Amino acid sequence: MNKLTALEKKWVLYDVGNSAFVLLAATIIPIYYKNLASSAGISGADSTAYLGYATSLVTIIVAVLGPVLGTLADTKGFKKPMFTFFLMMGVIGCAGLAVPKTWLLFLAVFVVAKVGLNSSFIFYDAMLNDVTTDERMDLVSAQGYAWGYIGSCIPFVFSLVFVLFSESIGISMEAAMMLAFFINALWWLLVTLPLLKSYQQKYYVELSKHPLRDSFGRLGRVFGEIRGQAHIFYFLLAFFFYIDGVYTIIDMATSYGKDVGISDTNLLLALLLTQIVAFPCSILFGRLSAKVTNVRLIQISILGYFAIVLFALQLDKTWEFWFLAVCVAVFQGGIQSLSRSYYSRIIPKEKSTEYFGFFDIFGKGAAFSGTLLMGISTQLFNTSKAGVAMLGVMFLLGFFLFRVAVREGEKKIHF
Repeated sequence: MNKLTALEKKWVLYDVGNSAFVLLAATIIPIYYKNLASSAGISGADSTAYLGYATSLVTIIVAVLGPVLGTLADTKGFKKPMFTFFLMMGVIGCAGLAVPKTWLLFLAVFVVAKVGLNSSFIFYDAMLNDVTTDERMDLVSAQGYAWGYIGSCIPFVFSLVFVLFSESIGISMEAAMMLAFFINALWWLLVTLPLLKSYQQKYYVELSKHPLRDSFGRLGRVFGEIRGQAHIFYFLLAFFFYIDGVYTIIDMATSYGKDVGISDTNLLLALLLTQIVAFPCSILFGRLSAKVTNVRLIQISILGYFAIVLFALQLDKTWEFWFLAVCVAVFQGGIQSLSRSYYSRIIPKEKSTEYFGFFDIFGKGAAFSGTLLMGISTQLFNTSKAGVAMLGVMFLLGFFLFRVAVREGEKKIHF
């Protein structure tokens, strides 16, 4: 029962591919960007804030595009081409990061790559209904995150060799960074090819004479449906707060670590450890879901992240950053995969991409309110710790709203 089918494995491979860029964006990219900003005379607090604003801009763009793309992609034959378009946008953007020599242009290309990545997730997440069954969703979703974590380490290790040992190899740091961006872009594309070759859209709406115009009509109807279904509406609100906190930690951990004095080498190696530890922990959460309810595991994960935020507020030593990296790894894959599979269960399958368009607005479009609040708080108080403190509030709000969503879902089942 636990063995993945051939199609499930190919779906999982996209997590393996895109996670290479996700890891790069959480480690090498912020370090490279902050070094570019520092050489241009930008302070550490300001460069952290600007990175937060850029990440928030990605969310705004995806939030505008997401629902429309989702409703359009549920049309028969549309999902795979649209997924492919944004996949290539992300891949080309990743490779394109090798070009800019100024911090502002680098951030602009980064925004393009992240929009491609996060838009592709709208279609990829919705494919879960097409590639597996309700009974296997927790398992398959968890396997995607798990293998994504460990698979991303392969191109990342090659990138680290070039970046950390560029002088020994006899190349410049600039050339090393270019190689890192190209390696990760190529990896992302190649491991996605099996899914592109085999995926077939199983659930869809029929093609109409005016698919774009009709998609807006369906968008309005879906929004009305969500507002009328309290268990879905409150889950999305809860997801907005707690997953924003998760993605803010992923996006800003390296920048925060540099601000509190952690060396570049320790930052990179600690976050590599996060990927390695997250692999078995993600699989464990997927298997635990057969014995412990999905709901309970999500609640435990949210509270775990709240404790992580409290610990991060006093972080000022290298060993503490390493410990924090391991703690994040324990919950990171579980909370993402279980949230995805939980949502997949409570939405209509034939409208999965439409509903996942809203899912990605509230969550995986990237950390919006978290990065924005962290950027503003960091500049106001001239310390990154002020921004981290805001994340604790977000996790608490997410926890209590999730409890409301679960109660509303139980009422629906009961009646």
